Amino acid sequence: MLTRRTLLATAAAAAVTQAFAQSAYPDHPIRIVVGYAAGGGVDLVARLLGEPIKAALGQTVIVENRTGASAMIASNLVAKAAPDGYTILAAASGEVAINQHLFKEKMNYDPARELTPLALVGIVPCVVVVAEATPVHNPKELIAYAKANPGKLSFSSSGVGNPQQLAGELMNFMAGTNVLHVPYRGSAPAVTDVATGAVTMSFSSLAAALPLMDAGKIRAVAVTSKERMPQLPNVAPLSEGAPGLADYELLNWFGLFITAGTPQPIVDKLNGVINAALQDKTIVDKLLPQGIVPKPMSPADYKKFVESETAKFGKIVQQANIKLAE
Repeated sequence: MLTRRTLLATAAAAAVTQAFAQSAYPDHPIRIVVGYAAGGGVDLVARLLGEPIKAALGQTVIVENRTGASAMIASNLVAKAAPDGYTILAAASGEVAINQHLFKEKMNYDPARELTPLALVGIVPCVVVVAEATPVHNPKELIAYAKANPGKLSFSSSGVGNPQQLAGELMNFMAGTNVLHVPYRGSAPAVTDVATGAVTMSFSSLAAALPLMDAGKIRAVAVTSKERMPQLPNVAPLSEGAPGLADYELLNWFGLFITAGTPQPIVDKLNGVINAALQDKTIVDKLLPQGIVPKPMSPADYKKFVESETAKFGKIVQQANIKLAE
């Protein structure tokens, strides 16, 4: 028969066991799971941060690419892992804040319930680009041009429901413009067709647009963050395009998540290591060319950020009536 003394003893033993496990953490390799192919932005983040995690914690860090299902295979793997701090998800905004509004009951994990925000790596603003021949050079000219040509202009993105499309749809909603979305299978063809004139503009990542910008075939006219990007100091935020856009901001972002239920001391330890790494100039210099602006946050602030972004994305999906093809 269980007595109060037995229950207290059991609870105390469990607390000691957990405390010992945390003090010994980590005692074997840590795995970072990525839902994208090697060489992409999220994969780069995982591999860059794996080194300082290894150096700080004294354990091997293995990056594992589990591609497919809009990065939901990787996300589900981490969501269902043991909450012991040894399995981390490197993610973009889609698999933790957007997909739930698009796939709904088809998702087999609940990001809010099964994944704990660990560390925000950085924001990835979209860059609005047009062909060199287009008579647009800044946000005000972009909005004026769109309003002068209702229903005649188009914007490309790398696919339906991604942050690039949401950025364009939010512009339409807030500025009262009518620019048609044209989805592509990937960022490269989306920006290439801006250069050829097949579409008027693109909401693109800086990494995808930069080669054509450097070649003088397309021009950046706005960014979708509230502040100018350090990589493009002469390009103004889209929020300056019209009074109705004063509160405009739409970001992709990259961050790390861990299985819900992981002890808070482990979460705090990993967050501290990652935030310290994001102050390292060597790492920052590798993130910036990818269009990533480092934004270290505490776990609590990152959680609030993810919740706010999830709600914002959901509202845009609903307003624009975005649906995936069956």
